[in-house]
Amino acid sequence: MGVEICVEGLTKSFGHQVIWQDVSLTLPAGEISVLLGPSGTGKSVFLKTLVGLLKPDRGSIWIDGKDVTRLREHDLYEVRKLFGVLFQDGALFGSMDLYDNIAFPLREHTRKSEREIRQIVLEKMDMVGLLGAEGKLPGEISGGMRKRAGLARALVLDPEIILFDEPDSGLDPVRVAYLNQLIVDLNAQIDATFLIVTHDIASARLVPDNIGLLFRRELVMFGPREELLSSGEPVVGQFLNGRMQGPIGMAEEKDAAQVEQELAELDAGNHRGPKGGKGASGAGVTPRLLPSEGIVRPPRWEEIAEYEEKMQRLRDLRAASKGAVGVDGPGVTGI
Repeated sequence: MGVEICVEGLTKSFGHQVIWQDVSLTLPAGEISVLLGPSGTGKSVFLKTLVGLLKPDRGSIWIDGKDVTRLREHDLYEVRKLFGVLFQDGALFGSMDLYDNIAFPLREHTRKSEREIRQIVLEKMDMVGLLGAEGKLPGEISGGMRKRAGLARALVLDPEIILFDEPDSGLDPVRVAYLNQLIVDLNAQIDATFLIVTHDIASARLVPDNIGLLFRRELVMFGPREELLSSGEPVVGQFLNGRMQGPIGMAEEKDAAQVEQELAELDAGNHRGPKGGKGASGAGVTPRLLPSEGIVRPPRWEEIAEYEEKMQRLRDLRAASKGAVGVDGPGVTGI
């Protein structure tokens, strides 16, 4: 079972540059959360701060009853054992084959025999669909396979928290879809707490229980997926729908007058740019991605599946009622 992470009033700066300030949120145990935000808003810095690689200026990070920001190095080392991390590029050793890459944490941090290590490595490689590729070098495989190998390595110590730093970076849409399904399947199997940093809006709509958005050095919102996807907050709507109109500019924040003008254009129905950005699917709450057939669903996922079935019936009823209303065709009153 995953553990809860409670962040209270967290602030981080480099010199005079404030990255984010007064960030407070709770990552529920065993759930999948996604952290969004424009480039340069400090999402990766947030991950590094959670795991204790960076020290915040102030604030607390409570994990398993301990405040990570105030731990001594030895105690921090113990807390880090709760974490598994998938880095953007997989961070594999180029001179090692996949088997040795994935076995590396076990050899470094445990006293397991090679027989035990082999059993664990092959189990994790099977979980991510890489069984049979043990002897390949990172340079001999695709970017998607390298991501999966990095994920297998993140799993070998059976972490209770897994951090994903832009797992979809550099992948084509088909591989992103497979990776999303793999993340959902793994969460159902190991029940760990997942935090994913991503720019992929389709992933943010389909995968998580919770979504957060960093902007202008603050956490604009964090909460259940449905709340964010239906939010009227301008920056949330702009980001989730890939629009040019809104507070987010190309290189810097827009001034208030420009934002007000652009929001008025939106209210008038004038959308500049695509209605959906990279992977976006338009406004509204989309159906949730569920574990694959054959994956045993724990109670939490059974509840999610039941909820999604009810919501799908409602969507079908709405679609049927709209069709019935419009059956006479345009311009016909039906009187």
